[in-house]
Amino acid sequence: MVELGYTAISESHGPDALVENVAEAERRGMDYAMVSDHYHPWTTRQGESPFVWGVLGAMARETDEIPIGTNVTAPIIRVHPAVVAQAAATAAAQLEGRFVFGVGTGENLNEHVVGERWPPHDLRLEMLAEAVEIVRLLWEGGSKTYRGDHYTVENACVFTLPDELPPIMVAAGGERTAAAAGHYGDALVSTSPDPDLVERFEQASETDQEEPHFGQIHVRFEEDEESAKETAYEQWPNAAVAGQLGQDLPTPAHFEQAARMIDPDDVAERVVLGSDPDDYVEKIESFVDAGYENVHVHQIGDDQEAFLEFYTEEVAPSFR
Repeated sequence: MVELGYTAISESHGPDALVENVAEAERRGMDYAMVSDHYHPWTTRQGESPFVWGVLGAMARETDEIPIGTNVTAPIIRVHPAVVAQAAATAAAQLEGRFVFGVGTGENLNEHVVGERWPPHDLRLEMLAEAVEIVRLLWEGGSKTYRGDHYTVENACVFTLPDELPPIMVAAGGERTAAAAGHYGDALVSTSPDPDLVERFEQASETDQEEPHFGQIHVRFEEDEESAKETAYEQWPNAAVAGQLGQDLPTPAHFEQAARMIDPDDVAERVVLGSDPDDYVEKIESFVDAGYENVHVHQIGDDQEAFLEFYTEEVAPSFR
């Protein structure tokens, strides 16, 4: 059976709205929720980008049972992994066994803000592996020192630890990253329903236990499909800024410039549009067929409550 999740997008909603939307997702019966971790929105029109760790604390107080995770945190440049280890431990303590710690190699959009150079992907992947190693070390408790190729930790102790350590979910868009995710992660997350990613993740996994796979889809629920296409293009043109460009552009202004080179049809190729439940079911099934047991959905723009009503009443029953 597939688990259906809801994505709370920090780039488009303020902190209170994010908390309210996840609480509504729980009331509607969604199986889990993810919240994005950004310093900047992709475009200025999106207009928001609250600090994820503060938002998670509020979500912990306003929900009861729904698992919540970051989708995803880049613990490599903007924030030192020792600090991220403390933040994630606190979130896990507040959520009491409901936290999922999602990590990835990030985007220049969010990481360049501290003035460090933006490394190529292979180097960022090395940094992520070392960061995860530091996080796991500090989660053991006690005073720890670590000297690696990219980071140094001296006499650090995370005192506030959860009773249950959260799983670490690793984002992957290619087979090399999927293999790395299998090596040091507890779960895989991707926006691509690619069975090769799942296979590479499983081949590299160092445990005999079955590890979960998470997929994310972008949608715009709106009665009129053409209007939905225009809204998706206006609010989320970055959906069509694919590949290396999406990782390397440094500011929302640059993404807005790139968006001028695409049109609504380009975005429509990557987003489920309109109000036909069959279109949503078909997209989810593409992930299920590829080996994903969990699929979370991002409703572009406003109308989150109306979307959740539609999704839980007309789409979710196909998977229950």
